[in-house]
Amino acid sequence: MKKLLTLITLFSLSIVLGQEAILGETPGIVRDGVIVHPEYEGPEPTKPKATEFYEPKVPKVTPGKNGSPPSDAIVLFDGTSFDGWVSSKDGTSAAPWHLNDDGSMTVADRTGDIQTKQKFGDMQLHIEWRSPLPVQRDNQNRGNSGIFISGLYEIQVLDQNDNPTYVNGQVGSIYKQGPPLAMASVPTGDWNTYDIVYHAPEFNTKGEKIKSGTVTVIHNGVLIQDHTEIKGTTPYIGWPKNPAHGKGPLKLQDHGDDSRVSYRNIWVREL
Repeated sequence: MKKLLTLITLFSLSIVLGQEAILGETPGIVRDGVIVHPEYEGPEPTKPKATEFYEPKVPKVTPGKNGSPPSDAIVLFDGTSFDGWVSSKDGTSAAPWHLNDDGSMTVADRTGDIQTKQKFGDMQLHIEWRSPLPVQRDNQNRGNSGIFISGLYEIQVLDQNDNPTYVNGQVGSIYKQGPPLAMASVPTGDWNTYDIVYHAPEFNTKGEKIKSGTVTVIHNGVLIQDHTEIKGTTPYIGWPKNPAHGKGPLKLQDHGDDSRVSYRNIWVREL
């Protein structure tokens, strides 16, 4: 009887752990140098239903149509106002960029970066951007802007068409760190799409980084950053730094050289 109860207990524990594993709560562990999954140890089930579960229910999300956000998205910019944005100069004054009749915004030269009032940690971000016509200048001074996740980590925006530059600073790079896997820009003047999945870094009580953040970027349907490690901040000069932080704003860059980059249809799903 005792042996039977032990087997039942192990079996029940296996089912619970299996449920948690699918929910992402029990990652594999390293044992003797090999990754194992404890929820699949013990007596192996012999019937299909033993490895099926029905709770908790998965949340339902209604996908957007014709480019609209999904039902659970936080809309950061829909083309009607800058209500959710402020100047990065002081974090309180109104965003000084141009609001366009076509539902987009455009960098107002030398007015400074803008950022969201709301702060985010792990997230799925959708954002669309356009390099300007007519083309002017070259290298890093052609259609340059940037999307700063948590206000710290830049995903480069640049008119890369027929415009060579350093690869860890080209369009789609984690600036000065990770070159993209491909250059997937549309023709200059057309709208590009970034779909970004970001997982924030973790810090201990001493403010030391114990787990790097990661970012995945899909540019116009092409995977260009594949769960890439974020090594720290993305300065123009110097090494990446790792200041301890929690949630942070989404920041858009004014490169200060009449970049004329435009943005539209910006939304986030918190993860």
